[in-house]
Order: sequence, then structure tokens, then C-alpha cells
Amino acid sequence: MIVYDLACDQAHHFEGWFSSADDFDAQVKAEQISCPVCGSVSISRQLSAPYVSTGGSEQTQEEPTAETAVAGVDIESLHRKFVEFVLKNSEDVGKEFPAEARAIHYEEKPRRSIRGEASRDDIDALRDEGIDVYAVPGLPTPPDQVH
Repeated sequence: MIVYDLACDQAHHFEGWFSSADDFDAQVKAEQISCPVCGSVSISRQLSAPYVSTGGSEQTQEEPTAETAVAGVDIESLHRKFVEFVLKNSEDVGKEFPAEARAIHYEEKPRRSIRGEASRDDIDALRDEGIDVYAVPGLPTPPDQVH
């Protein structure tokens, strides 16, 4: 699953979740993505930088200026549906996730949606390489891997 920061031609910013970069490109070309504020279908990806160099030897995580918030919905149900979608639409590669994500990014293996185990350092390193990854909180352990 890839999460992109998007904007319409009216400068309204929002997020979009896609199974791959090709999926995003196809949806934009087919005008299947519209701005939730004004309905424009002229959509573009925006640059996003989880880390900002302050000129020193340390990198600090930049706090976002605004985040999308949700209210008036059953958050637990929404999260459960999201997790079910991820489980149904991705391949579990387990501890091989960082290596597999790199192989897909560098076109050494076929493009597909994957999930697996990765440390915070692994995720940060993948993002530093320009590889789109998203840490999914609360993903359950598959039944065949329970003690």
C-alpha cells in the first residue's frame, strides 16, 4: 500500500492510498481521483519529506502542519476494514520485507503489494531510498504463525 500526498489544481491538499505507483498513474489518467473539497480531477502528487535536515549532524522528524482528522465514524470498524483490505490485497513476505521492497523498487522482482516485518530503522532506510512504505498499526498475526 502506498500513501501519496496529493493536491488539485485549486491547491487543496489531501492523501490518497494506492496499491502501486502504476495504480495511481492509471487512476489519474482515467480521472478517477477527485479533490474531496472542490471535485477537481486535475490531481498531482506532492513532495513529502518525513525528515528535514537542520544543517547539523542530526536529522529530526518534522511535525506536519496539518493532518486529516476523522470524527463521527466508528473508528474501530474503519480500522478493521482497512486491515482486512491490506491482508486481502497484499502478499505476506515476513522478515524479508525490506529486501523484497528493495527488489520490487529496483525492478529486480515483479511489482506487487507486499506486507511483512520491518523495524523503524528499516522503514526509515527504505523511505530514504525513495521507496514508498507505510507502517500499518495493529495488523494481526496470521493464524498459522500464532504459538
